[in-house]
Amino acid sequence: MKVTCRSGPLAVRSFRLLCGGQFASTIGDYCYAVALPWLVLSAHGGPILLGTVLACYGVPRTVLIPVGGVLADKAGPRTLMLAADAARCVLVAGLAVLAARHVVSLAVLGPVAALIGAGEGLFIPASFAIMPSLLDEKRLAAGNALSTAAVQAGSLLGPALGGALVAGTGASTAAFAADAASFGVSALTLLLIPRRPAGGSVAAEAEASGTAEPGSAGGGVLALLRRSRELQVILVVVIAANLASGGMGDVALPALAHASYGAAGYGALLACFAVGGIAGTLAAARTGNLRAPAKFASAVFLIEAAAIALVPFLGREAGAAVMLGVVGACNGLGNVTMLTVLQKRVSPGLLGRVMGVLMLCSFGSFPLSVAVSGVLVRHLGPAPFFPVAGALVGVAILGGLTQRDFRAFGARDEVTPQAASAAADLKAAADLKAAEGSRK
Repeated sequence: MKVTCRSGPLAVRSFRLLCGGQFASTIGDYCYAVALPWLVLSAHGGPILLGTVLACYGVPRTVLIPVGGVLADKAGPRTLMLAADAARCVLVAGLAVLAARHVVSLAVLGPVAALIGAGEGLFIPASFAIMPSLLDEKRLAAGNALSTAAVQAGSLLGPALGGALVAGTGASTAAFAADAASFGVSALTLLLIPRRPAGGSVAAEAEASGTAEPGSAGGGVLALLRRSRELQVILVVVIAANLASGGMGDVALPALAHASYGAAGYGALLACFAVGGIAGTLAAARTGNLRAPAKFASAVFLIEAAAIALVPFLGREAGAAVMLGVVGACNGLGNVTMLTVLQKRVSPGLLGRVMGVLMLCSFGSFPLSVAVSGVLVRHLGPAPFFPVAGALVGVAILGGLTQRDFRAFGARDEVTPQAASAAADLKAAADLKAAEGSRK
């Protein structure tokens, strides 16, 4: 992969600001992930209190994701992200004060965690919808790849920093302060990004052509989803893939490692998955001009499905590590490829809501995934679960490929019935405006 600072997305100041802010914020998020359990458990709060506080965080986050999509379209993704980060900076700074005073109770931590989770829920769809307002079509794939890689790198560095701060001070205060500072940095970078879409960006071009307004999509996101077979298939694939991957990563893999590889082996497996994810994500920078991106991404996901199925069966740690590296690489490559196509094909006036629905399907399937996986792993054992998970992903992808609209999604020189319908809607709207102008 070759992304130059002069011609690639890094040449765009707003993109550099966004990447830097999200990198810092991700490091802070993982400091929080270390600091909160340590605060609760070190104060003898116990696992029940910890689980309840985490639920107070998780439920509002999931519920407010679609609301975040709506607000991102109404107020603009940059504005919503800025407000969410500023609010979370204040909230986490409050947690640092509580940690310094050793205040640990559900009455105090629960509401604060709920508000932080709400901010995260509002932030998520906007973070996926902002890129088309910064970059043009040629730079969009590379921008998504670099932005995602920056977040992944932050997820590797964050736990180490959080652990070091907690271990070095014997308390969670410094880790919470680091998280609050990271939100402050992110909010500052967003404040420095202009409110209007950059000239030549995907969103600016859509505004110039009159396709950026929500009304141009024929009645909003629900109408778009009802008539768009490709988006329907994508939603089904997202749900199926997350039902498989959530249980695999959080139930089956730890159980397999505990039975066969030990704690050190488990850490090595997670590291291989993360490294593979970064490599695949960076490779996706070259996928912006694919002739048939949906077919390409489907082929990548089918390889991922096969690798998932083979994790326990190619030798001990080495074979599992190689397969998890392949899983991570395919996941990163396929996800960024499809994200770029969505950003190009969905009207900017609806992109936040579409991303909100997709993220709701992703996050909302996690509780069911881990619950069902726990039952299956208990009765089948961890190793047999991996072929089941791989088969679920494979069947979902192959089912999607049976649909012509999905195969053609984002393809060059090919027009789907939905695209033709959308073009007809736009033409009709333009004719109506012209008629109104002539009457005036």
